[in-house]
Amino acid sequence: MEIWINPACSKCRGALTLLDAEGADYTVRRYLEDVPSPDEIRAVLDRLGLEPWEITRTQEVAAKELGLASWARDARDRERWVEALAAHPELIQRPIITADDGTAVVGRSEEAVRDALGRG
Repeated sequence: MEIWINPACSKCRGALTLLDAEGADYTVRRYLEDVPSPDEIRAVLDRLGLEPWEITRTQEVAAKELGLASWARDARDRERWVEALAAHPELIQRPIITADDGTAVVGRSEEAVRDALGRG
C-alpha cells in the first residue's frame, strides 16, 4: 500500500494517523517532492476509476493561472489534464491510497481510508 501525501495537509495527516492506528503496512510518497510522471498519474487514475479532472484541486492558484475551469472534460483533453497534474502536482487531490489489490481511493474521509485498509 502506498499513500501520496502533502505533509501540510490535515486530511493526509489524519489518514496517516488512522493507518498507523490500524497497524497498516504502507509507504509514504511526498508527491510534491517525488512528483509522479504522467504514466504514474494515468495508472493511478485507472486504479481509481476516475478522470484527471475528478482528482484536480481546481481552487488552487495554479488551476486558476492555467484556466482549468474553461478546459474541456472529455477524452480529447484527458491528456492535457494529465500533463497539467504532472507539471503542477499541487493540483492533485490528496491523499491518494493505492491498495495491494490494484485499486486506489482518495482518502479524504475516515471511511475512504478504512475502505483502502479493507482492500489490503
